[in-house]
Amino acid sequence: MSLKWIAEHPATWDADKARVIGGAEAGIFDARFSSCRDGELLPGEWWHVEDDGRRVGFGWLDVVWGDAEIQIAVDPESRDQGVGRFIVENLEKEAAAKGLRYLYNTVRPGHPRREEVSRWLESLRFRAKEDGALYRTVARA
Repeated sequence: MSLKWIAEHPATWDADKARVIGGAEAGIFDARFSSCRDGELLPGEWWHVEDDGRRVGFGWLDVVWGDAEIQIAVDPESRDQGVGRFIVENLEKEAAAKGLRYLYNTVRPGHPRREEVSRWLESLRFRAKEDGALYRTVARA
């Protein structure tokens, strides 16, 4: 596996996002993704991960009050192969380059694997806070 981190400028909805994000189980992502149209501009900053030319994951971040709210999507066929960790590591580098202090993610209440995903994020140094979000301090290079 040879993963590549590729910035999307501008980020638009496409067939790969529809496959990985739009095709995800109900409750994982915001319902707005179910109504995106091909070519539609997306908010925030997006990157995709390629493995041998195939898109196997996506990471995106929005800056909120000086912190990086992140989202991660991995193709089900590529799970448990380090793609999610690769995305988090690269999102952290992007946040550090912007001078941001924290990464955070909120696992949606309706997520079908909420506890599993929360434990996985905690294994990556995220810590749960009282607001339900999981935070991680951005490492400085």
